[in-house]
Amino acid sequence: MHTWTEVPYPDPSFDFAGDSLADAWADLHTGDCEPFPEDEALQEAWRCFHRGEFQRAVELADEAGLAGHAVANKATGIYATYLEDNDRRKAALFLEAAERAERAIEEMPDDPNSHYFHAFNLGRYSQSISIVKALKQGIGGKVQKSLSRALELLPDHADAHTAMGMYHAEIIDKIGKLVGGMTYGADIKQAMAHFKSAMELAPRSPIVRIEYANGLYLLYGDKRWDEVSQLYVEASEAQAMDAMERLDIESARSELE
Repeated sequence: MHTWTEVPYPDPSFDFAGDSLADAWADLHTGDCEPFPEDEALQEAWRCFHRGEFQRAVELADEAGLAGHAVANKATGIYATYLEDNDRRKAALFLEAAERAERAIEEMPDDPNSHYFHAFNLGRYSQSISIVKALKQGIGGKVQKSLSRALELLPDHADAHTAMGMYHAEIIDKIGKLVGGMTYGADIKQAMAHFKSAMELAPRSPIVRIEYANGLYLLYGDKRWDEVSQLYVEASEAQAMDAMERLDIESARSELE
């Protein structure tokens, strides 16, 4: 098995030992609304995730079976997004996580994050192969279906709102408002509504600001650059709670260089 690249920002504050994980859980999971796991093995998997030990998090999660799908799929997706520099492996990781999520959907159809992480990883896979190619393969419809179901089950799922906003924005950017609207239901007003909901639900989240900025740029280009730039600045100045957020923040900083 290929050894995953380590997160280059070790930080002792990301080590949620003992009861500190439960104490910080609500803040750590404002975006995905994942319930705190009673299983101690899954708690340890999440500790690994928050420290940035993504490969170990997946290993521990997979030992727990589909009960560990959320941490396994989140760890895989975040690792592939930020740290995997081989395009073939990156795409394969996104597909691996999407397939795991599909199995979770079959076993746990009322679990919002089985649907959300299916959409998240399929969406990232689409970006890795090109949005237009993914749309031709029918992936766009799968992403939209999974995000819609996640939001039906949990309307306050901030990360799902963010992803749905990007779904609309990326389609409009790639194939236009008319064709995107007629074929895929893509709509600027819906995109903006989802981004604003995410901002209200997760006001301190750096990734919500980053994706809102990305969405604004896709939809409006330089016309709203001041807002785009301000969102990147706010994300870059955020205080990271864990390794994932540190990677998000470094991504925002790189956009401002």
